[in-house]
Order: sequence, then structure tokens, then C-alpha cells
Amino acid sequence: MSLKSQIDAFEVQKKANVPSDILNLMDITTEKLIAKQLNQHALPVGAVFPDFSLPNSHGETVTLSQLLDKGPLVLSFYRGGWCPYCNLELRALNALKDEFAKHHVQLVAVSPQLPDHSLSTEQQNELAFTVLSDVENTLAKACGLVFTLDERLIPVYKELGLDIPTANGDNSYELPLPATYVIDKDRTVQYAFAKEDYTLRAEPSDVLNVAKGLLNA
Repeated sequence: MSLKSQIDAFEVQKKANVPSDILNLMDITTEKLIAKQLNQHALPVGAVFPDFSLPNSHGETVTLSQLLDKGPLVLSFYRGGWCPYCNLELRALNALKDEFAKHHVQLVAVSPQLPDHSLSTEQQNELAFTVLSDVENTLAKACGLVFTLDERLIPVYKELGLDIPTANGDNSYELPLPATYVIDKDRTVQYAFAKEDYTLRAEPSDVLNVAKGLLNA
């Protein structure tokens, strides 16, 4: 089942269970974000991916160079473990982990969550790949992905039990656009996907096909 199909199924459930006024507000704020065309500032194909040194879910420092020493990299920015769309995407990537490994491509997920919350996301989704904490969105900002959550959504998120300040360790409500990059061993971006609409995600099978192509280049 494709990730899009899973998201479409979730959308049906959401519309059946979430009050229409909240759904309308989510649509309005998403449209406002789309109008800003933030993804035009996102790191494009052909760019050199920014170097980084970030803690994993166990607090151990992981660097880009360490990862690329082992082979090409698929790096997925997700908003947080509180986001159902992010969890669907992470699980869909994880379902193809053996295929990525077969082609010597590593999977890495990055969010602004604190390491403890990254660990919870990793465990809840039974992820078998590296999950990194980009606290204060330092790497996401270097990739041109960061936006501030519309203040109208803050009370709505609280009502839904989505506690972003606790997860991220600050009250900025800054989040990354969901984005997926395929990074070659020389740090060149070979695939880039970033959308203001958080319901749109890179299809893992498409990402896998790009990663396979690196071996044949």
C-alpha cells in the first residue's frame, strides 16, 4: 500500500472525527503557508547538503561525514512524533528499510524534538534507522525549511493533546516543512522534496528508485 493511499485513508478518518470548524481552520492556515511559497527557499537538487553534528535518540553525536562514510543517505525531516502524517511516512520508509540497505543507502529522520521524544517516536513506530534531534531547527534552517506555526492553531493543537513546546523544549512553535532529501556520498543533493502542505509527502518507492540510481551512475 502506497504512502499516499495510507494518507488518503487517514484523511477520511480525520474528516469523520474532527469538528468541521477545526478542519476549516487547518485548511485556511495551510493555504496561507502555501501562499508564502516557502519551499522555493528550500535546498534544491544539486546543492551541497549542510554539514551537521546532531544527537541521536540515545544522545550520541552523529555527523554527516560519519553517515556518508557508509554510503548515500536518505534524510527525512519530520515535524514531530505528535504528527500522524509524519508517523505514517516514517513507518512507510521503515517498511522499505531492507531494500534501502540492499542498495547500501541509509535512512535518517530528523525533527526538532528533544532526544527523549525522538526515542519515543522511534520506539512507537518500531523504526530500525537513525533518528536525530535538530533542537532549535539549526539544520532545518540551513536547509531553508523552517516556519512558525500559525498562532490560531496553538489552542487547537493543545485541545487535541499535541504538546509541541514539551516535545521541542522551547515555546517558539518553529517547525520544519516535511522534506525528504537523497544525498550522495559527496554531499550533493540528488533528490529534494519539500511541501508547505503537511499532508503531502515523498513516496518512499520513488525515493528508493532515486537511491538505486546512485549505484548505477
